[in-house]
Amino acid sequence: PLKKKERVKSLFLNMEGALTARDRVGVQDFVLLDSHTSETAFLDNLRKRYRENLIYTYIGTLLVSVNPYKELGIYSVKQMEIYQGVNFFELPPHIYAIADNAYRVMCTEYNNHFILISGESGAGKTEASKKILQYFAVTCPTTEQLQIVRDRLLLSNPVLEAFGNAKTLRNDNSSRFGKYMDIQFDFKGAPVGGHILSYLIEKSRVVHQNQGERNFHIFYQLLESGEEDLLRWLGLEPAPQKYMYLIQGRCAKVSSINDKSDWKTVRKALSVIDFTDTNIEHLFGVIASVLHLGNIQYEEDSNGHAIITNGSQIKWLSKVSPLGRRSFHSDLEAGIEGTSPLNIDLAFCARDAAAKAIYGRTFTWLVNKINGSLANKDLTRKTVIGLLDIYGFEVFDTNSFEQFCINYCNEKLQQLLIEMTLKAEQEEYELEGIEWEPIPYFNNKIICDLVEEKHKGIISILDEECLRPGEATDLSFLEKLEEKVGDHAHFLTRKLADQKTRKSIDWVDFRLLHYAGEVTYCVVGECGLDNKPVLCKSKNGIIKECFLPLELDNRRRPETVATQFKNSLVSLIEILMSKEPSYIRCIKPNEGKEPGKFDDVLIRHQVKYLGLMEHLRVRRAGFAYRRKYEVFLQRYKSLCPATWPHWHGSASEGVERLIKHIGYKPEEYKLGRTKIFIRFPRTLFATEDAFEYSKHLLAIKLEACWRGVLARKEAKKRMWAVETIRKFIKGFINRKNPICPENDEFVRFVQYTYLTKLKDHVPKSVLDQNWLKAPATLEETSELLKKICMRNLVRKYCQGITAEKKAQLQQKVIASAIFRGKKDGYVQSINQPFADTRLSETDINPKVLQLIRGEKVKYVTPVVKYDRKGFKARERQLVLTQSAAYVVEMAKIKQKIDYATLKGISTSNLSDGLLVVHVPEDSKQKGDAILHCEHIFETVTKLCMLANKQNAVSIVQGSLQFHVSPGKEGTITFTSGQEPQIYKAKNGHLTVVSARIKS
Repeated sequence: PLKKKERVKSLFLNMEGALTARDRVGVQDFVLLDSHTSETAFLDNLRKRYRENLIYTYIGTLLVSVNPYKELGIYSVKQMEIYQGVNFFELPPHIYAIADNAYRVMCTEYNNHFILISGESGAGKTEASKKILQYFAVTCPTTEQLQIVRDRLLLSNPVLEAFGNAKTLRNDNSSRFGKYMDIQFDFKGAPVGGHILSYLIEKSRVVHQNQGERNFHIFYQLLESGEEDLLRWLGLEPAPQKYMYLIQGRCAKVSSINDKSDWKTVRKALSVIDFTDTNIEHLFGVIASVLHLGNIQYEEDSNGHAIITNGSQIKWLSKVSPLGRRSFHSDLEAGIEGTSPLNIDLAFCARDAAAKAIYGRTFTWLVNKINGSLANKDLTRKTVIGLLDIYGFEVFDTNSFEQFCINYCNEKLQQLLIEMTLKAEQEEYELEGIEWEPIPYFNNKIICDLVEEKHKGIISILDEECLRPGEATDLSFLEKLEEKVGDHAHFLTRKLADQKTRKSIDWVDFRLLHYAGEVTYCVVGECGLDNKPVLCKSKNGIIKECFLPLELDNRRRPETVATQFKNSLVSLIEILMSKEPSYIRCIKPNEGKEPGKFDDVLIRHQVKYLGLMEHLRVRRAGFAYRRKYEVFLQRYKSLCPATWPHWHGSASEGVERLIKHIGYKPEEYKLGRTKIFIRFPRTLFATEDAFEYSKHLLAIKLEACWRGVLARKEAKKRMWAVETIRKFIKGFINRKNPICPENDEFVRFVQYTYLTKLKDHVPKSVLDQNWLKAPATLEETSELLKKICMRNLVRKYCQGITAEKKAQLQQKVIASAIFRGKKDGYVQSINQPFADTRLSETDINPKVLQLIRGEKVKYVTPVVKYDRKGFKARERQLVLTQSAAYVVEMAKIKQKIDYATLKGISTSNLSDGLLVVHVPEDSKQKGDAILHCEHIFETVTKLCMLANKQNAVSIVQGSLQFHVSPGKEGTITFTSGQEPQIYKAKNGHLTVVSARIKS
């Protein structure tokens, strides 16, 4: 949801608010143009907005978009949030407003919508559809499963662009096909699936490109970035100049196109859209087969028939798109129809026809495959928003069959636009109880009938010529047109034209008077060859699906491309008629793709061909402006004393009172059931200018009142400050006296300040002895607080001590009492916790455990025992139980020392690990035990605690005496050196050398 501040800010950008700057930036809605019939005024408004980087303008609910050819920073997520859930006219025109309005109405009314995006190549249609998809992707609710659908919807675009877009003279990424995409939403408004329909892929581009143009992007992406193994398998070289179908435009490299990056995106997209490795292999096999087809060359034999000069291309074709090699070779020589040998010209035509057929049907297969991945398996009812990205009206120097189909499509869509706009206007008038006034407009049904009427239309005549027995030629088709539709007011040929017009029409041309103007079409090449038989034999999975053998067995008269297009267009119109419409008209400002350049001639041409003036005339034939009573009253209520500042009646009565006060004339407005309708823009402009003036007057009054409020507030604040300072000066002078009225406030302030500071300076641990010095009046309180604080810290510390930690601390305390300041290495051992035991019971021989007879083992550690006589070192285990210490060798107990008879424990003051356990001189004991262990502090502490003889430990310096046997003593000498070692000295003493500890 928007923050309140952002929402308030956005309200100043609405349509009415922008009218005050109309002289500089124009109007946001062309309906508000005073000279709505003037094409010059229309262009002037468009120019003003374009120069201010305002690329969007409305005609009612239709959006006009001018391509800026630069980044404007108006497509961020923040921008999406601003437009989300906002009334259509509340914010400036934007493509997000169109998308949000369609989505919001779909969710609330649970009906279907479509957004029709049209314009000529380079006007920004593809980018517009991407922006709408991105808006839905960001703003619609989602789940992890829905994210997969969302990714597939977004990634279907780069795949379709790779196979269906190409660089043209007008646009580096021109869509060469029409696309209708349905986005399916569930009852929560989340996108759950989609479906794509494609129209009239430009197959002729596969075999021919004009100078400065390229073939479809996928060819260059494959050659530029395809993996080395893939290209080797396809028989391709990474050099576009080696392929006939790629060199005609002489434009393989384009600075604005990154084929390597696009290839990576396409490969990623194919995996996300769920293409299998086999699908991808066959798909690139088809692309390679088209390139190999283009490199097939013919020469003439002695009979004038075409024969293939080099079989290498056939070899690769049979590999990447498996066909019977011999069959394919002979078919290409004899002609795709396989009926009779062809001359060279017809053989090349047959080759190109095969390439076009393969690519065209593969593109259809690709669209169907994408649809399979986008399909939603849930059968519950869905609502949809359709996106129709279709070519705009086209007029070139030479207009072929494809331009004819494109312009026929635009005639049908213009007819739909006018009909649905009139229908929407009529429904609104009826809903509001306003009498409908018939609107005069040009009905282009007469042109649509000229093209599509059964048995009489141009398409029907073309069908007859292409499919009738005998030889059909382009000129026979033209003669048939002159015979059947020659008397039509919108049809003209050179033969039918007058002397003046005849010069501009060739003998192979005919001219149609479209709604957008005259277009001359060339009939050359309207009739072609059948290319299915040989392709039905392919073993490539895709070609096999695209060219079914059943087609050869079907004896029904096949449909021509024109009829197929007409039928698909009729189906599209039916789809659109069942949905609520939104329209986006895209305009290209200049041919050079230069930011900021506004070409009047080019834009005037597009305004005409997009039917924008006709649409504006229909929208303006009734009322230029209409608003809900509540919105109108809220904005302009300040213009009438009766409605300002608050109107307590109904909104309709308030508006009626308001417009009477302003002085509206009866012919300038109508009052509906929920809206006010204003006929002329000048009426609205006058109202807006009056509102702007009243705002200035109101602002002056408010400013004066507010200045007074601020001045009084400031004076009161200064008075309070003077009194406070005076009190504090007296308080400071009397601060050492007992509390009285003169120092009471100062003392309390000092106390409050101290306690506030103390809050941030209390000790954080029991070891922290710092305490904030208190003022004299709070010394006693401060001491109490300090005691309470320390008790609390101690209590918290004690509560945090676990049983294990407590035991550790107890052992460390005893170790401190024994070793602190007496033995080297103790300080370094403090932070090392004592282990419960160094060896587990499983490390003790079971026989030893049996001999101990069930005494609970408390601690076990490995030690080195030195013989009392020869001081030979022997590895042993020291086992401490509840009542005795055992020196153990494997399965034997070598010495048992009862804690009750333990005389003492001796160790040196150096860092060595030697200890001597002293025992009584009697027959039961052999003598004192000389042991060396790694964890001396831990072992001695454990032994002392279990024997309860903490005072029996002796820390000696230099040497110590021990009992070898009753009546005989030995000596151990302690010294320090570079390396630790223990050895028997020449004097017979045991010498222990300790390494010096670095301080």
